[in-house]
Amino acid sequence: MTDARLPVIHFTGLEQVCMAVHDLQSTMESLWHTFGIGPWNVYTMNADSLRDTMYYGKPARFGFKVARTKNKVGGVEIELIEPLEGNTIYHDFLRDHGEGIHHFGWHTVESMEAFGETSRALEKDGFPCMMSGRTLRSAFAYFDTTKVLRTVLELVWWDPAAIASPPPQGRTFPNGG
Repeated sequence: MTDARLPVIHFTGLEQVCMAVHDLQSTMESLWHTFGIGPWNVYTMNADSLRDTMYYGKPARFGFKVARTKNKVGGVEIELIEPLEGNTIYHDFLRDHGEGIHHFGWHTVESMEAFGETSRALEKDGFPCMMSGRTLRSAFAYFDTTKVLRTVLELVWWDPAAIASPPPQGRTFPNGG
């Protein structure tokens, strides 16, 4: 007998795998020197660069360091996140599990409206939003999909108008990489 139930969302591609880490710099160095993973774009996100931030449905203030591979590995971006301040799901993960794969990123939502519709569909089907926010270039939300994916799912919408603008100030590791 076939299941007539339609998917909650159509997962059309995996864009990113993210690891929560205690020390972003040492993890980047280790991945670069051991496996050649990188170079990395490194940014700090804080209350000045984040807005409309929520943690389990309540307004929150938080900050974190993020590093993303400049080149995809097997078609997938590798991301590292080191929590800095405030309550975050990154802190929770490190406390409960230690360092490791924190979430999969799905970045194919085509509009802010689709971002909202997809978010509501996930929550309606029992995948609560754990943390969310906005930057000048994007909107992001993390959903507790551990009962199916065995990890968290991040939904991201990139503003096409902002993509053409320069990225936030950051640095590259290794320098000039």
